[in-house]
Amino acid sequence: MNKTELMAAIAEKAGITKDEAQVAFAATFEIIAEAMAKQDKIAIPGFGSFQGKIRPERKGRNPSTGKEIIIPQAIVANFKAAAQLKEVMNNQE
Repeated sequence: MNKTELMAAIAEKAGITKDEAQVAFAATFEIIAEAMAKQDKIAIPGFGSFQGKIRPERKGRNPSTGKEIIIPQAIVANFKAAAQLKEVMNNQE
């Protein structure tokens, strides 16, 4: 499913226009991204939780040259699925 199909499905399920679905979708993911950037946790019961976590600086290698490099610290996205979501996913035929 691509973004256009997702917007159409949201609009149909919620009984709203595609434009309204787009606005709600954009606002939702903007809020989640901002919270994750601050390393706050967003929990959606029955679906899962999103959180930004710090990945510490580490050593790596340039695959072209083999030279050792330092990969800087970064905030990375983390998602943990809720038990109900896992159950729905595994009971699909």
